[in-house]
Amino acid sequence: MGLRTVNPSDSHAGLGPRRLAWNAVTEALKRRVPLDDMLDEFAPQENLSGRDEALARAIAIVTMRRLGTIGWALRERLDKGARDERLLNLLAIGAAQILFLDVPDHAAVDTAVQIAQGDRRLRHASGLINAVLRRVARERDAILAGAEPWLDTPGWLEERWIAQYGETLAAEIAKAHRAMASVDLTVKEDAASWAERLGGILLPTGSVRLTERTSIRDLPGYEDGAWWVQDAAAALPARLLAPKPGERIADLCAAPGGKTAQLAAAGAEVLAVDRSAKRLKRLEENLARLKLAAATRAIDAEQLDEAPFDAILLDAPCSATGTIRRHPDVAWTKGEEDVKKLAGLQARLLDKAAGLLKPGGRLVYCTCSLEAEEGERQAEAFLARHPDFERRPVTPEEVGGLSECLTPEGDVRTLPCHLTVADHDRSGLDGFFMARFVRAG
Repeated sequence: MGLRTVNPSDSHAGLGPRRLAWNAVTEALKRRVPLDDMLDEFAPQENLSGRDEALARAIAIVTMRRLGTIGWALRERLDKGARDERLLNLLAIGAAQILFLDVPDHAAVDTAVQIAQGDRRLRHASGLINAVLRRVARERDAILAGAEPWLDTPGWLEERWIAQYGETLAAEIAKAHRAMASVDLTVKEDAASWAERLGGILLPTGSVRLTERTSIRDLPGYEDGAWWVQDAAAALPARLLAPKPGERIADLCAAPGGKTAQLAAAGAEVLAVDRSAKRLKRLEENLARLKLAAATRAIDAEQLDEAPFDAILLDAPCSATGTIRRHPDVAWTKGEEDVKKLAGLQARLLDKAAGLLKPGGRLVYCTCSLEAEEGERQAEAFLARHPDFERRPVTPEEVGGLSECLTPEGDVRTLPCHLTVADHDRSGLDGFFMARFVRAG
């Protein structure tokens, strides 16, 4: 699928990364699909170096992260009749560079103009693009000063979060989403030593947070399989399950496999289940690097037919609104209908997991969502449907003393504004809900 006129002899420096970012943003918003998928789809068209592909990803991600602010700034400087989405998205990636990236203004403006001139449907707009982006550059300070906190959050999420968390906490969530997510590592053993060796921070939850942006593959310990990338909040569910050596544990909806690795590293006999064979293959590759073993099965978890397990970890498919710091496109490609649809799937998966547990078995349910239908309400409904299960409340000690992450019922609710550290850029967690249940007997 092509969105532009490709000129193989095009040698203008920097056009490739911008075209990739433009195409990826345009199609992610149009198709309502993950930005990463679109970057992967269009990257082969450009044949970029690793450095240029990284630039394209940075431009696309910051465009999505600050899409509301950028859209507001452009609307103030455009004729109200400008509605061509491809034109608006080309202006958006130019404005993103000017406002939020360390890119020379002239490079952002000139490449946008060049891209338009090379596209027959936008050639007529090259003068407009030049004028608008130059104005954005001149008025950058005023734009940034006038950008209201809620601009970068779609209205449907703003309403939901204020209703669920109150205005003050909801505003903190929105503010946290404007910052780039940290990179956290789960370490097989001796996390304190690895934190020191990698120049990172040992978090109270046991994860190591990196303080510098660098190539993950080039860090000490990567090739040796000493650690893997996993947000500190995402590492908590497996710890709450408290796997024991020799236990038979199912990790349902397991890919990409960070939780599977935690369970296997604890000595459990793990079955990793995921409906995507492609994603399971990547999980298997990750386990091989980590020198860990787990059985895998590419099947819909609802169809799983197995002897009862000692414990089950269910990281259910969800709207992923808790990962907006890391995947800002989620805010603009998901809607309330997704939350409602996925809540039904989560309930069915919980019921399935309940039937796969031994008497006395443990179940940890989690989602990377900020929505109550996918978290708190799901837990209450599960207990109402299954009187043979009871909640096992989580203690502050189990989450590194982060008592603000515990609900009155004893479940875990992490927010992007939780876990503040001295350097603001290294603060925050992915938004997760976690509940732990035990079957009677």
